[in-house]
Amino acid sequence: MKERYKFLLILSIFLAAYFIPFANVKIQTALMESFLMIQEYAREHVLLCLVPAFFIAGAIANFISQGAVIKYFGNKANKVLAYSIASVSGTILAVCSCTVLPLFSGIYKRGAGIGPATAFLYSGPAINVLAIILTARILGWELGFARALGAVIFSIIIGLSMHFIFYKEEKNRNANQNLAIPEEEKELRPLWKTTFYFAIMVAILIFANWTRDESIKIWQAIYNIKWVITGSLLVILTGMLYKWFKKKELKEWTYSTWGFAKQILPFLFAGVFVAGFLLGRPGHQALIPAQWIEKLVGGNSLWANFIASIAGALMYFATLTEIPILQGLLGAGMGKGPALALLLAGPALSLPNMLVIRNVMGTKKTLVYIFLVVVMATFSGMIFGFLFES
Repeated sequence: MKERYKFLLILSIFLAAYFIPFANVKIQTALMESFLMIQEYAREHVLLCLVPAFFIAGAIANFISQGAVIKYFGNKANKVLAYSIASVSGTILAVCSCTVLPLFSGIYKRGAGIGPATAFLYSGPAINVLAIILTARILGWELGFARALGAVIFSIIIGLSMHFIFYKEEKNRNANQNLAIPEEEKELRPLWKTTFYFAIMVAILIFANWTRDESIKIWQAIYNIKWVITGSLLVILTGMLYKWFKKKELKEWTYSTWGFAKQILPFLFAGVFVAGFLLGRPGHQALIPAQWIEKLVGGNSLWANFIASIAGALMYFATLTEIPILQGLLGAGMGKGPALALLLAGPALSLPNMLVIRNVMGTKKTLVYIFLVVVMATFSGMIFGFLFES
């Protein structure tokens, strides 16, 4: 099977090299956008977003017991508690659709049920407090409120839908997990130490990626000292690792982190490359002209909302970048309904995101997840447009 994949890869590269008209200016521009998008992503998101997220995911795999994950997020967990935590996780994490991937992979592989795991997968990038505030300030309170409300409701409905659609598969998976878990798991350290350790890592992820916003004084004040805060947290983390952890544990943590990086980064960069080739960076045109999207998403028809959802699902949005993009699209004639549809589908999905989650939970579950996000975003946009379109 592996040899077949190698052959198909070689054949694909040969066909691309033979048939793609690289001399065409549009193709050259699209290729340049692909490389520029990868460079932008590498410079702005890998070191500060993904690397901390990989370490958190590695820590989940090593220092949180499988029994604890299954207890709070598994199929037999208290549904109200599981979905309540998963649906508001984005208010704490403030991550993009790609940074959330190693965290999702960590809890899912550790035994979380498909429902709470996908609720977390959606809410992580969708319910960013700063993004919602900026949406309300720049695009209008109606879009800001609808985005916040829709994101919480979406995450719960999507999670519950995934749970019921794949109930039999998850039941079998849960039975296998129960067989694999020892009856008693010895705690390596007190719970408060583990909790504090994870809180420090999450805080590092948050403050290292704190964005500038001069219109909100407290946000700007934190931004001005974010590296002081981040550096202090790193010193605290280093002391905790030295005092509380054994060398063997740290080595296993490093191996787990590297495992997540190997699994996710190749698909992520491939997805970023394709997204850059087709759609380009914000404000830059690639193979698909921006005017086409603008013409297709005017008004509040079913088609316009569906196209906005699809476009949002395929494009990659770094945290907060969806707001200036939508500001430009609204100025060019985009309807308010399609704008909300893109806001609800875009931050939570992207082509790189789709490739990675398929590698984590399989093709069928990934397609159902994408379908749920796109359909719900489409109809939410239509309802919003009907209520608020002037």
